[in-house]
Amino acid sequence: MLIRILLVISIVVQCVATGYALRLVRTTKYNSVWILFIVGFSLLSVERLIQLLLESGVQVISRWWFAYLGIVISVCLSIGVMYAHKLFKYIDRLNRQRSLLNKRILTAVLRTEEKARSRFSKELHDGLGPLLSSAKMSLSALSREEQSPEQREIIANTTYVIDEAIRSLREISNNLSPHVLNDFGLARGVQNFIDKSAAMHDVKIRFTTNLRGERYDTDIEVILYRVICELINNSLKHAACTEVNLSLSQNGPELALDYSDNGRGFNPQAMMDCGMGLSNIASRINSLGGMFDITSSKGKGMRAAIRVNTQQEPSAEKNNRKHRR
Repeated sequence: MLIRILLVISIVVQCVATGYALRLVRTTKYNSVWILFIVGFSLLSVERLIQLLLESGVQVISRWWFAYLGIVISVCLSIGVMYAHKLFKYIDRLNRQRSLLNKRILTAVLRTEEKARSRFSKELHDGLGPLLSSAKMSLSALSREEQSPEQREIIANTTYVIDEAIRSLREISNNLSPHVLNDFGLARGVQNFIDKSAAMHDVKIRFTTNLRGERYDTDIEVILYRVICELINNSLKHAACTEVNLSLSQNGPELALDYSDNGRGFNPQAMMDCGMGLSNIASRINSLGGMFDITSSKGKGMRAAIRVNTQQEPSAEKNNRKHRR
């Protein structure tokens, strides 16, 4: 009796599996996989039904035919598994292509952004800068003439405002496209940014590096510079820290960036989802094929580690080269 119950349960399970396979036929590319599984499960149900009848004493077919039926079932399921393996390889290939496409899109977006920054910086510096300088020269010419105290005060105030406007213009232009980074490389560009940040905030920023005048691919230099700026700005604005430590070093082909502060800390996963630019940092590093790891907890500051292979050609570039061929 127990054997009959188990056979009935087996038939029901195989019928359910057949139903799911029927639904999958319409939703995937490799229909032959599910058709083979449908045939296999259907024949398994028939086999169990014959077994059930044999247990009940009903002679449906000879045992030879029963053995042949088992062979057919085994062949169908084996071929189905082989096709399923092809299906999984196809899905894996699609995932790799999607990942590569995302990197190419991100790289294109970042390059377009940097080109726009550079263009705006140049237009501000070359367009608005000379106009402000001309206005200052005109005021200087007026100041040499005889003026009443009120007029001299107005001229002095206007000159001060123009000087502040020129200084602000230079800062905006430099933030859009840092000239030190473009002219002297990553280490000098980072040091220049740190000097300006430390002068405006009561925070000790310690920067150590074994880089001198090394130059890297433009994407690497610009992205790492933006990432460092983002990390420092986050610490200064949100962490309420008193100390920041930054290390930038070349270890063989790998460029290593280690960053830490002694601020209030946070939940890294929550910040990845809702702000502070961490997801943007992760995307930028991912576009270089690098590694970005961040750890933090409440009251214990934060640590970030970034590793980038400076000698590895970005995946998007290799793919573009293959496409051109």
